[in-house]
Amino acid sequence: MREGRVGQVKEVTSLANPIVKDIKALALKKFRDQQNAFMAEGLKLVIDALDLGWTIRILVFSKSGLGNASVEKVAARTVAAGGLVLEVNDKVLAAITRRENPQMVVGVFEQRWTALADVKPSGNDVWVALDRVRDPGNLGTAIRTIDAVGARGLVLVGDTTDPFAVETVRATMGSIFAVPVARTDEAAFLSWRKTFRGLVVGTHLKGSVDYRTIDYGGRPVLLMMGNEQQGLPQQLAATCDRLVRIPQAGRADSLNLAVATGVMLYEVRRSALSLETSAP
Repeated sequence: MREGRVGQVKEVTSLANPIVKDIKALALKKFRDQQNAFMAEGLKLVIDALDLGWTIRILVFSKSGLGNASVEKVAARTVAAGGLVLEVNDKVLAAITRRENPQMVVGVFEQRWTALADVKPSGNDVWVALDRVRDPGNLGTAIRTIDAVGARGLVLVGDTTDPFAVETVRATMGSIFAVPVARTDEAAFLSWRKTFRGLVVGTHLKGSVDYRTIDYGGRPVLLMMGNEQQGLPQQLAATCDRLVRIPQAGRADSLNLAVATGVMLYEVRRSALSLETSAP
């Protein structure tokens, strides 16, 4: 990402502008990794990210946002943080987002990862481990649900889809900025799991325990979910304290990964959730 004109506001109308090309390239994981950056669409998401202390590199906003107090405040915050603000036309914004009707505001942020060694659950903390999740929508929805139930964070195991892909970020609806995410390979995960002092629960088609019959309270919980096609591999299933199953009565032989993760999380967090403590 070209950083030569930070802390400034610049008008851009050409798709050939090198900064626009750099932002468009963030659609590819190779460039996201090279730049350690990603893109988030929407004014609310950008405000949430800034409020949570994420580093913004570039703010792109449509000319239609001129005069909008919230947009102009975000632009001022970006400049104050040393970021670059681009005022663009709808053609440039549509090219950046690959959408015909894009959001008025797009932010380019630095990626933020949590080191697995720093994940040290205590009390009633709940963490989720997803093994080789493939679908960006599933991953984004899982992150959103982790945020919704007040779980602490997510560990990605093995070759997973990118949490900072545009499709994943969209599916999180801003929760990507609130949920710590760690990534690791299977061997390092299994080594870390030996240090985990709590209950490790995995969902498995061969599970003999109804997920609703377990007492999840009073200790940290690690919920392990397998990938969309294969479920938990044997090595991960073997390290679980309990293998559980979600009962089904219809013809479907399995649940969508994000749905199953949500069902499990709401049960694990049942005692901590009430309408009185919910956000309005």
